[in-house]
This record gives sequence, structure tokens and C-alpha cells, in this order.
Amino acid sequence: MNDDTPRRALVVMAHPDDPEFAAGGTIAGWTAAGIQTTYVIVTDGSKGTPDRSMTPQRLVEVRQREQRAAAAHLGVRQIVFLGLPDGEVVPDLALRHAVAREIRRHKPDVVVTHDPASLYWDTYINHPDHRAVGQAALDAVFPTARDWLNAPYLLLDEGLEPHHVREVYLAGSRTPDAWVDIGPAFQRKLAALREHASQIRDMDGLERRLRDRAAATADGRGMELAEAFKHIVLP
Repeated sequence: MNDDTPRRALVVMAHPDDPEFAAGGTIAGWTAAGIQTTYVIVTDGSKGTPDRSMTPQRLVEVRQREQRAAAAHLGVRQIVFLGLPDGEVVPDLALRHAVAREIRRHKPDVVVTHDPASLYWDTYINHPDHRAVGQAALDAVFPTARDWLNAPYLLLDEGLEPHHVREVYLAGSRTPDAWVDIGPAFQRKLAALREHASQIRDMDGLERRLRDRAAATADGRGMELAEAFKHIVLP
């Protein structure tokens, strides 16, 4: 790696399975290139099921197990589960400070999170947890993780030095400006998503749906399959 190549990435997402759906191909490519990647999963995933025989506690256990198995396919070894209640996340100071703590602890060059500006598309309403986590993560990147007088106890009580994140990738953006070729990593993304059996009803059609979406994202970009992001470079 040269001096400009990221060495560490932090993926801050709302639910188990969000990293794989939003950025699985990008993450697989990064880890293959030697970029150390860590997940921060904000919620416990305790409400994402149509199965009325499922209890919230069982679902938490299932989804954490699925997330660990999925992450392993992408070369991610470390996952932090913050355990906030699914469907109830707000971008308050407590969450902002919790994410800033992980930024200071892991010192990523790059943070990947949800685009909080994306409210809806023609056939999809963005989950409120996605928007809340994206907002809190951006606020954690700047100013809370960077400037020591924000959440000063992180430094004074916990010994976590301020950290300057260099880049942010926002997934699920309505105004993307960065496209990542995921052709070489597509099968790893697919294998990772297949671990999320509790969340995917039509597993047989998963590969076709993923391929169609990635091909549409790549259209006109000189690549076959892609993921797209809003890319922020911080001075």
C-alpha cells in the first residue's frame, strides 16, 4: 500500500445484514487488498421477522450468528454489536458518542455508513434506523471523534485520543458520485448474504436480484457490476 491507500475501514450500519446488502462487494475488495475492516452494528435486529413464533431474544441470537458468518465470507474478523433496540434508533448524543468511541478506538481511514438524506424512492421507504445511524455516524466523524473537547470523557476518562477520518462512503444515496467495481467480489457478496437466512424469503432468486441490481448500478460506468456511494473526502 502507498501512503494514500486506506489501511483501516469502519462500517457503521443499523442492522445485521446491512453491511452485506449495502457494501458487501466493496468490503470484500478492501479486505482482499489488506485493508483491516471492522463492523459496528448499532441495533440488535430484534424486530426484523414476519415469523410470529419467533421471540425477540431468539432473533437477536440468530441474527448475530448470521452476521458473524456473513462477515467471515468478506474477510471481516471484528464486529461490535451496540445492541440498541431495533426500530427505535434516534440520532441523539448517546449514539453519536458511542460511534465516536468506536472511531477513536479503531482509528479508521474510511467510514462507511448509511446516507441519512435518503428518505424514500418510488417503491421503497428508507428504514428510520438507517437514517438515524447515518446521521449519528456523520456527526461522530465530525466533530465528535476529531475534536477532543467534544465528549471529553472519551479522552480524559477512557484514554481514547481524537481521530481524523479521511473519507466517508454513504451507502443508499440518491446522489451517488463514486462507483466501485464489484465483479471480482460478487460471489463473496452473494455467499455472505446467503448467511442471512432469517431475512431473505426468496433465497433461490437472490443471485438474480443481486446481479440485476449491481448491473443496473454499473450501467454506463465501464464495469459489469457495481456498488455506488456518495463519497466525502475530509481535509
